[in-house]
Amino acid sequence: MPTFQEKVQDFLAQPTIAVVGLSRTEANPANMIYKKLRGSGHTVYAINPHATSLEGDPCYPNVAALPQRPEGVVIVTKPDVTAQVVQECAAAGIRRVWLHASLIHGGTSFSPAAVATCQQHGISVIEGGCPMMFAEPVDFGHQCMRWLMRVTGDLPK
Repeated sequence: MPTFQEKVQDFLAQPTIAVVGLSRTEANPANMIYKKLRGSGHTVYAINPHATSLEGDPCYPNVAALPQRPEGVVIVTKPDVTAQVVQECAAAGIRRVWLHASLIHGGTSFSPAAVATCQQHGISVIEGGCPMMFAEPVDFGHQCMRWLMRVTGDLPK
């Protein structure tokens, strides 16, 4: 069984990643993750069923509508939506999913049903944390969040 750190390294090594949960009207964690991954050289797809473009890029309504299958999907949604998105990922053959959790914004995408679906379909799942705490270069704020989450036990092992 891979460790949390091994899963993170594997996820961030993928060239094509989709981010679910971007907002049309405000800066939120999904928008920040999208920009960070795009800026670090990944091909990144935005998913929001209520938008046709975000951050100046095309936005897709769901995983099935993407022009190519990403190697990983970051999910930044409410837990009840997360389970549905993971079902879509399983149907599309996605092998890696990151369920985002935030200290500052107080939200989590974690869903027991989503984790169970990942396990049933052999999807590697990261259950918490934020890609911005690991995608180099990591800003000072996310370094602090990573440290705090480790100390408090909120970061998976």
